[in-house]
Amino acid sequence: MFANSSSISRSKFGNILHSDPNMSSATANDEDFTIRPSSASAVSPGFYDPSRMSCEGSPMTMSPWNQTGPFSNPGWSQFEENLPQNGLIGSLVREEGHIYSLAASKDLLYTGSDSKNIRVWKNLKEFCGFKASSGLVKAIVISGEKIFTGHQDGKIRVWKISPKNQSVHKRAGTLPTLKDIFKSSIKPSNYIEVRRHRTALWIRHSDAVSCMSLDQDCGLLYTASWDRTFKVWRISDSKCLESVSAHDDAVNSVVSSSEGLIFTGSADGTVKVWKREQHGKGTKHSLAQTLLKQECAVTALVVSSSRSIVYCGSSDGLVNFWEREKQLSHGGVLKGHKLAVLCLAAAGKLVFSGSADKTICVWRRDGAIHTCLSVLTGHTGPVKCLAVEEDRDSSSSTSSCAQRWIVYSGSLDKSVKVWGVSEWAPDINSMGKMNLLH
Repeated sequence: MFANSSSISRSKFGNILHSDPNMSSATANDEDFTIRPSSASAVSPGFYDPSRMSCEGSPMTMSPWNQTGPFSNPGWSQFEENLPQNGLIGSLVREEGHIYSLAASKDLLYTGSDSKNIRVWKNLKEFCGFKASSGLVKAIVISGEKIFTGHQDGKIRVWKISPKNQSVHKRAGTLPTLKDIFKSSIKPSNYIEVRRHRTALWIRHSDAVSCMSLDQDCGLLYTASWDRTFKVWRISDSKCLESVSAHDDAVNSVVSSSEGLIFTGSADGTVKVWKREQHGKGTKHSLAQTLLKQECAVTALVVSSSRSIVYCGSSDGLVNFWEREKQLSHGGVLKGHKLAVLCLAAAGKLVFSGSADKTICVWRRDGAIHTCLSVLTGHTGPVKCLAVEEDRDSSSSTSSCAQRWIVYSGSLDKSVKVWGVSEWAPDINSMGKMNLLH
């Protein structure tokens, strides 16, 4: 499992890692949002299979544009009660599209797919849904009663939950607003060159919105795109405060952290650190540090819940990390995947990495050592997105130090799987502790 992964060039992962100018948006017909009864079926345990083949989850063979499938009823499958400490709780299936984005808030789970629909799940059953007019849903973030969705068509859509009915989500506009677009379009200086012989307003993304991050304390939303920029929005009035030309290729991840630091990762193989400063009524971001330069695309970033560690996933299957206490010095490499790491999530002492090899590695950090607690298997396609919530319903008999989490994983196999993970689970695969590579 910890064998070195060979370097994979960015071009082989074109459909997943960065923009293809010839790629058209999904054209699947939108279904109605009638809640249909769920069907139960047996599932097998989601644990590490030592005989698994890495090539089975190739992003090329699993490319969403190479697959079609009939629509089917949403299904939800459940295990027996005497679960192992780390294992599969159930699967959420509604065969309408490949899952590209997830966001969890209290008892609701939002899922985005290439069908342009956003589904909302409650208690592991379909609760409601709402529909975008175009552009597959690549990112979802939640800020109070507002939901922001980033799309393949370069648009950021804003939705509001009805205060009278939690199942009703109303379209509240787009970023930037039509008013701001009109005001900006009058001045020629607001147009920038985005491609050869093509200009666009600087307040608009000119390619797919790949990722988003909230800074709740400052009331800011960060969006990043395949257009190589990230933009800063003030949530209170939907105003675009700044656009930063950040990388030489598609930006695949943006993370807002404490102390005004922003981390971006790109298909150009770099991880950059940006420092935010107040600039009049707006913001000014300046490059503070470049953490990584490599041939392989950077595909995912996450900051640990303690804000002390920055993790970076790459197309070569490796997870690098840096320690904040040591001035962002390189801390080591986690080797758990044989194909590209496509998503990362963090909660408590745990870090989760999802991969094109169809697995999710669960890592726990203790001091200078990371332990791989388990490898969660069960998806039949690349794991594209992750979300983690505290397990509020964990048994009262559970030790206070044994924090449990609910992990949601979305895949290009059109399903979302739900896992129960303990922070102090035994090492079920006898992987032991791994020495870090310095």
